[in-house]
Amino acid sequence: MEAQNENDMTRHEWEVMLKELKKVFSIVRLLNEEELRTGRLQGSTDMAEGCECYALWNKNSRCDNCISRAAFAEKGKRTKLEFIDDGIFQVVSKYIKIDGVPYVAELVNKLDGDALVSKKQRDEMLKKLIRYDRELYMDALTGAYNRRYYEDQLKSVDMVAGVAMIDLDDFKFYNDTYGHNAGDLVLETVVKIIRNNIRKTDMLVRFGGDEFLLVMPDILESSFRKKLKQIQEAIHIAEVPGYLQLRMSVSIGGVLSTRGTIESAIRRADQYMYQAKTTKNMVVTEGDLLNETPALTNTSSIHKYKILIVDDSEMNREILSAILGDEFEILEAENGEECISVIRKYGTSISLVLLDIVMPVMDGFEVLGFLNKYQWIDDIPVIMISSEDSATSVKKAYEMGVSDYINRPFDAEVVHRRVFNTIKLYAKQRKLIALITNQVYEKEKNNRILIEILSQIVEFRNGESGRHVLNVNILTGILLEQLVQVTDKYNVSWSDRLMITTAASLHDIGKIGIDDKILNKAGKLTPEETEIVREHTVIGASMLENMEIFKDEAFVKIAYQICRWHHERYDGKGYPDGLKGDAIPLSAQVVALADVYDALVSRRVYEKKYTHREAMKMILNGECGAFNPILLKCLVEAQEKVRDSIVVSEDYNASYKRNIMRELEEYESTKEHLMESITQDIQKECSEIENDTDLDFIGGGQNGNMIDKHVNSYLRKCLTDKDHRGIN
Repeated sequence: MEAQNENDMTRHEWEVMLKELKKVFSIVRLLNEEELRTGRLQGSTDMAEGCECYALWNKNSRCDNCISRAAFAEKGKRTKLEFIDDGIFQVVSKYIKIDGVPYVAELVNKLDGDALVSKKQRDEMLKKLIRYDRELYMDALTGAYNRRYYEDQLKSVDMVAGVAMIDLDDFKFYNDTYGHNAGDLVLETVVKIIRNNIRKTDMLVRFGGDEFLLVMPDILESSFRKKLKQIQEAIHIAEVPGYLQLRMSVSIGGVLSTRGTIESAIRRADQYMYQAKTTKNMVVTEGDLLNETPALTNTSSIHKYKILIVDDSEMNREILSAILGDEFEILEAENGEECISVIRKYGTSISLVLLDIVMPVMDGFEVLGFLNKYQWIDDIPVIMISSEDSATSVKKAYEMGVSDYINRPFDAEVVHRRVFNTIKLYAKQRKLIALITNQVYEKEKNNRILIEILSQIVEFRNGESGRHVLNVNILTGILLEQLVQVTDKYNVSWSDRLMITTAASLHDIGKIGIDDKILNKAGKLTPEETEIVREHTVIGASMLENMEIFKDEAFVKIAYQICRWHHERYDGKGYPDGLKGDAIPLSAQVVALADVYDALVSRRVYEKKYTHREAMKMILNGECGAFNPILLKCLVEAQEKVRDSIVVSEDYNASYKRNIMRELEEYESTKEHLMESITQDIQKECSEIENDTDLDFIGGGQNGNMIDKHVNSYLRKCLTDKDHRGIN
């Protein structure tokens, strides 16, 4: 009651108090409930009638922390400091009643800053405030604004501006291949380039790990497009310090926002950015679509993802088409059978299937069974659409590989976001897998080139056909491919086959330690000379064994086996150790057979050349020593491929000059042939991993294996020319 009596006064009492308050405060005013609610002043002792309350502070909007409204609501007292330009103001708001009518008395006084703190302290305080603001809103690595700045300062702002989403192509690949230091330098370089090509008034935000938001206020559409293209080209030609082999590119999507918030503009820019990523290193803007101009000189039109809508309800298909039709190419099917027909027609050019579960003729689960049987589910994401939301149905759908679930009735925003996110995820995964596959291929190809250079040096000194090394390599790959089809006895994985085929190039490396007078002798060798030549097996193995750093590597161990034992024979009558049967490593057995065949069909300084038929007869009759019966069966079954895959020239030096381009093409063909042969093992190994319920992958269960399944699928597509799906 005392507090209430203290706050109550008559009009006369207030006028007396007002005179005293004005001696202390520079501004004293009464605000009633209506004025506090609307911000419109109907009259006061200090301000003209009709002024807005925040005009006192030279502001065009209400204070974020209006203590007068708080004091009125609490029937109490509030104080604060208000910083305006260089001035500091003390504000006191106190709830009172005058003749029973509630008010807030607002008292304002400008403070002497020097009286509060010294100049040095004030400067230090300002520095701390500025530093805090910078740390709060700046990305520590790049110096661009961070996501918090977007959320606090940009997201809800209505602004006429060019809004662009900039995504670094292959950024994860930079990190994985060159290390995180390279990734950081890439980000820093990109931000520096963007800043050098924009105005001081433009805002650059690090929106995600490798995504940037660029907001360019009050810019013309033509200038906006030109700036984005300028940024894209500058980044592509730039060098990353210390990583000259690394080439950057960005995909940019942009819109000119004339109404609505920055957040709404970002959604549209994001869509165009992912259209740009279908080609990579390009700019796609809203203007490109409206004007039907190509976004890049080598692109005739803007790519639209295909979405297949499968639902027996025509109304549902129309609703989904209306939601998605502006941004995606829509295909439709009214039951499962039609769905399968469309998939057979368009294949993996379909980016997403929206699949109803309950349908006549063939339901959604039967469609999922088909997609799983022929591995389409690995390449085409499926979102389940149904009002059937029982836990059992949803669980079954996820177990059969669906990526997401959308319930009816449809929410346009939810449908759009889930569709877009799923397509984006699969596109990124396919992109990454393609990059990794290409990098693995390039590295392996370079290794093979170095090995062949070394082996060619040996063959040149040996006076033999320069094709011998490549032919042995080809034959080894063919025999191993046939072997895994004939028997499971040896359990040779695709990686083992790849290493054996590559290491086969080194089978005669020990000949570098043999006198070339003996190696190139035209006549028959003496028994002593024969023994010297046989030493090349031990010399080659010794060379590899003495490689202290790499001797425990799997590839070196396989090369050792081949060098030392490729002249052993299955009956134990070979050299240098007289090994018998499967005591001879399989790698050496395969290369031994390949070596003998090529020696027979090629001209050498000390041997005549035989035809394919003659060579096969000699080998099968045991005239060249005994070989593993299983390998002989492989040779017989693959003999047409063996005969057609190798090239034997009458005059190697002349032939080499005439056919150099052909040889390069054959080399790539051999590589392709080998990679095709490892496909089935990849499938087998990946399926074994997926079926192992004891393994705990990230995310767990069916979805946890999604990336592994996509790797498996993409490698199948990359490494084979045949369609293994069994679909006509």
